Amino acid sequence: MNPKRLIQYLLSASIILLALVIIGAFFLPWRFINWGTFALSTSSTVTVVGEAQTEEENKRASFTAAVTIVKDKKEQAIDETNQKIATITSAVKNFGIPASDVKTQNLSIYQEEETYTERGSQKRRPGAWRVSNSIEITLRDAKKAGALADILSKTGATSVYGPNFTLDEESASGRALLSSAVGDARKKADLLAKAAGKKLGPIITISEGTTQQGPMALLRGEGMGGGSDMQPGSETIRKSVTVTFKLRDVFRFELPKWK
Repeated sequence: MNPKRLIQYLLSASIILLALVIIGAFFLPWRFINWGTFALSTSSTVTVVGEAQTEEENKRASFTAAVTIVKDKKEQAIDETNQKIATITSAVKNFGIPASDVKTQNLSIYQEEETYTERGSQKRRPGAWRVSNSIEITLRDAKKAGALADILSKTGATSVYGPNFTLDEESASGRALLSSAVGDARKKADLLAKAAGKKLGPIITISEGTTQQGPMALLRGEGMGGGSDMQPGSETIRKSVTVTFKLRDVFRFELPKWK
């Protein structure tokens, strides 16, 4: 075919096709066509609380040993109190407690008042001096709590408070629970995102919270001996985190449909 005639043929066909499209568009019932939707949602978030817990044996115990002396003379009360505290401190250190785990907790010195009767009326005057001192002892092997309690009660302490059993300050279990709590938060957030028809995005903010519970025993300095039987027991470690996730934007496009 002659190239010139071919070009004329293609040009004619194009003109005819264009004319048919224009005519068809003019007569097409546009009002009966559903053109679909195009939507881009705004950014949104979801905040959940993740939790994890485990049981762990207590590793530490703390005691408070107190001495109270009442004397007519202030100096005598102070000296006797200091002597007994020094005796208790020495016994604790000989037991194996380092000096860094023994600290003075409270020191109190005051003069009491006494009531007397003179010429039928009651009056008050300065009385004896009361001196109190107490030390706090940290025991890093909770299994020795009973032995330490016996030593404290036999060295002149007026009262002994404890043991207060606790976990190690830096617990590997506690750190592992944080990761588990974040995983729990992610599962909860993913369920909520799916329920809302969205996808879970990255973490925006995260904060930690923790609760621990442990009983405290109370011992008296009188009548103790023979080796007190004390069980450190275990404690529930609970870790919680509050996490805010970003929800991914929804992109939706629908093709036109006939009504």
